[in-house]
Amino acid sequence: MSDSPDTDKVTPALKAEILAEALPYIKRFFDKTIVIKYGGNAMTDPKLKDCFARDVVLLKLVGLNPVVVHGGGPQIENLLARVGKKGEFVQGMRVTDAETMEVVEMVLGGQVNKEIVNLINQAGGKAVGLTGKDANFIRAKKLMMQKKDAPPGDLVDIGQVGEITQIDPSLISFLDQGDFIPVIAPIGVGEEGETYNINADVVAGKLAEILKAEKLVLLTNTPGVLDKDGNLLTGLTPRQIDGLVEDGTLSGGMLPKIGSALDAARNGVKSVHIIDGRVEHCLLLEILTDHGVGTMIKSK
Repeated sequence: MSDSPDTDKVTPALKAEILAEALPYIKRFFDKTIVIKYGGNAMTDPKLKDCFARDVVLLKLVGLNPVVVHGGGPQIENLLARVGKKGEFVQGMRVTDAETMEVVEMVLGGQVNKEIVNLINQAGGKAVGLTGKDANFIRAKKLMMQKKDAPPGDLVDIGQVGEITQIDPSLISFLDQGDFIPVIAPIGVGEEGETYNINADVVAGKLAEILKAEKLVLLTNTPGVLDKDGNLLTGLTPRQIDGLVEDGTLSGGMLPKIGSALDAARNGVKSVHIIDGRVEHCLLLEILTDHGVGTMIKSK
């Protein structure tokens, strides 16, 4: 948890100084879109949940346009266990048969989405919950995974897992203009109305590209991108990231996250931040102060 001072003991003068320090960032990012992938401990710890909701509302009130995309891995695992199923993953992607898809949709599109909407609204925002089925705004097709260390074309079927074919940004833009905060569950819809589970990092990355976002911020349960010795790498270029994937420094669940971050950085998103969601008010620290709490990947 953060080692920030008890706010009751901070003098009014210091509080004013802290607020004034945020001014250049507020000016720079005014009316810019920030896509935030919300996941990990920040979604399960009550204090961190409250901090997140308040941060998002503050960003909206000072003129930024936050768009939230959320995961829900632990909550999906809990419900699967209750119905006697065990989650299975291939290269960081959840294998999703028809029964698992029902659970995923129930958790992501219902329980988790509504909880986040409620938290933001309680903090004074106007949040609206969506899935990609609303207005068909996230179109998808079946994703086939390439088998690891197998020749190209040797694919694995992991069920109702989708890859994005198209995102229509008009619904999000409409909500932004009305001062609403979109909260998006990563569920897509196929040509025949099929439901697809899509990795939340992938949805956040693609949405950031389509919305021409200023920033993509991915909350994680790690301090950021770490080297082989466990040291935090604070500033990286896409080329350096490629090297870390090739030498095996980055693997497992970090791969979809890094893949989305790289695609976004290469396709017009000015900066991508992989930050420690276990730090209170990590969003404000990363966006409105000089003191970042993770790894920044620059577009160039």
